[in-house]
Amino acid sequence: MGQTLCICSRGSLTIDNKRYYFIQKLDEGGFSYVDLLEGVQDGRFYALKRILCHDREARQEAQTEVEMHQLFSHPNILSLTAHTFVDRSGKSEAWLLLPYISKGSLWSVLEKLRDKGSSMPERRILHILHGICSGLKTIHERGYAHRDLKPTNVLLDEDDRPLLMDLGSMNKARIEVRGSREAMTVQDWAAQRCTISYRAPELFNVESHCIIDARTDIWSLGCVVYSMMFLEGPFDVVFQKGDSVALAVQNSVVIPQPCSYSEGLQSLLSSMMVSNPQERPAVGWVLDQVQDLRTRSPNTHTHMV
Repeated sequence: MGQTLCICSRGSLTIDNKRYYFIQKLDEGGFSYVDLLEGVQDGRFYALKRILCHDREARQEAQTEVEMHQLFSHPNILSLTAHTFVDRSGKSEAWLLLPYISKGSLWSVLEKLRDKGSSMPERRILHILHGICSGLKTIHERGYAHRDLKPTNVLLDEDDRPLLMDLGSMNKARIEVRGSREAMTVQDWAAQRCTISYRAPELFNVESHCIIDARTDIWSLGCVVYSMMFLEGPFDVVFQKGDSVALAVQNSVVIPQPCSYSEGLQSLLSSMMVSNPQERPAVGWVLDQVQDLRTRSPNTHTHMV
């Protein structure tokens, strides 16, 4: 898939024998760029993620991200429309063509709520959480973990349907660590690929003999739920102040009180944010709890103290 490419003229390019117009730049990261394209044939908008591959290892990582997208066809996991690898002026780039979601990320929605001095209604939190859990459950059932779940990696479409994105940090859910060298390898990898303020405690100081599993995602999921409730992650302030996140995650997360959300939602959040991974639930259990809370949740719940 995706070996055909030409930049036909300024402002237009071809991927997989289909032409697209370049509209504008959307985002820029350390080693990637995201551009907005419009399909010439279908008139739809797409996001083109261009990953700079400086070496063979980076190219392999981009290839892995492509393969992760291709593994899943799920309404809550962002699909891959097309891809190709491009060599431009001696440098290799991976191009991933993705559907464009105009509403943006969950984080951008939370920022807007914060700016307005508003909050997210409980029913909306549960609706979004249900979709995230559905996508995550599918990933876990296939034996993988996302490893970098955070509000900026969840897109929301016009119906508030969440889509998990940025699958570049995904790997096998179960990692058996045998010895200090392997532990340091996993720890270094996590430091590079798993965002610090959403990273599970067991990934900060990896023990010499242990098993890392999909419950790293449950911790991150708890951080996402907290951010929907309080419009910032539980460790965002710790990180911003320059204090030790590694130390902070060893303690139980305290839910700010008074809290206007239901006891059920607060209890669910607490169950996910347990520093010992063995005591965290599986995503299937979380999904069941969310479904139960949705049946009991009031229709209006807009104000937080």
